[in-house]
Amino acid sequence: MTEADINEQNDQERDSRQQGALDATAQGRADMVAIPRGTVVLAATPIGNTGDASARLVALLEHADIVAAEDTRRLYALANRLGVHVGGRVVANHDHNEREKADRLLDDVAAGATVLVVSDAGMPTINDPGVAIVRRAIERDLPVTCAPGPSAVLDALALSGLPTDRFCYEGFLPRKHSDRIAHLRSLRAERRTMVFYETVHRIDDSMAALLEVFGPDRPMALCRELTKDYEQVRRGTVGSVADSVRTDPPRGEMVLVVAGISDEELAAGTAAAGLDDDWQPIGVDDLAHLAQQRATDRGLRIKDAIAEVVREHPLPDGSLHNKKEIYAAVLAMK
Repeated sequence: MTEADINEQNDQERDSRQQGALDATAQGRADMVAIPRGTVVLAATPIGNTGDASARLVALLEHADIVAAEDTRRLYALANRLGVHVGGRVVANHDHNEREKADRLLDDVAAGATVLVVSDAGMPTINDPGVAIVRRAIERDLPVTCAPGPSAVLDALALSGLPTDRFCYEGFLPRKHSDRIAHLRSLRAERRTMVFYETVHRIDDSMAALLEVFGPDRPMALCRELTKDYEQVRRGTVGSVADSVRTDPPRGEMVLVVAGISDEELAAGTAAAGLDDDWQPIGVDDLAHLAQQRATDRGLRIKDAIAEVVREHPLPDGSLHNKKEIYAAVLAMK
C-alpha cells in the first residue's frame, strides 16, 4: 500500500468518525426533544441573534420529514450557522404559493409526516406565511403545534417601557398615505398599547402620520435591530422620536410601540388626545375600507376581515356595528 493510499484511508476513517459523532449528536437532540409525528409544527427562528435558536428548533430542522420555508436559501444559511443538517425534504412556502401548497403538505401530515413550517425570522403566521396551512389543518382536523421562540413584537413591547397588560399588534401600516391616515384615525381612541412593524424606506412617512393623528405628546418607542449587535431603543414621545428620525435616520428593521390613549386624554377630548372636538367613532365606510385592506393584506375572505374589524371597533356603548351594512359598503366600493 502506497503512502497516498494510507493517507486516503486515514482521511476516510476520520470522516467516518466525524460523521458518526454528528449523527450521534443529532440523535441525542432528537431523544431530548420529541418530534411529533403526523403534525404541523410552527417554529420560531432567530430574529437576529443566532444564539436564540431553541433546542426544539434545531432538533426539528434535523428530523422533520418536510421543512416548509419562506425562503429556502435563508433556511440553509441559518442551518449552516447552527451547524445543523436539514434532514427532510425542503419546500418553498411563501405568500404567493402557500394556499395552493397547503393541502399537499397536509396530505403528508395525514400520512404521518412531521411538517415543520418556518419563516425567515420570528414566528410563522405573524406577518409571515403559515396562516393558510394552519386554517386548512384545522378544517381537516389535523394537529398543529408550536415551537415558540423569538418574537420582535414581544421583544419591542417588553423593551418599550409602555403598558404590556393589554396591547394590539397592527402589523405594517398601509403604503398609501390616505390609507395610512385612515387606519391610524381608527385607532385614535384605542386604549391598548399598539405595536407596528416598519421599514427603513417608510419610517419618515409613518412617523409623520403618527404625529398628524396622535399629536406630539403620545408616549412611544422605536426599537430597531432587535437582538443584534446594533440594537437600539429610542424612547420618548411621538414628537421627540419623529425629531430623532429626521436628525439621525435609523437603519434596519423597526418595531414602533405607541401608548394607547390615556384617561386624561379621553377626558380632555381635544387635540391633546389626537381627537377633534367633533370626533365620532369610526363609521361604516371607514370600517369597509379597513376590512378591504385587511382582506388584501392577509389573504382573508372579506367576511372574515369584516368580522375582525367589527370586533376591534365597538361602539361607545359596547355594541357592534352591523356586519351586513359593512359588507354592503364594501360592495359599493367595488
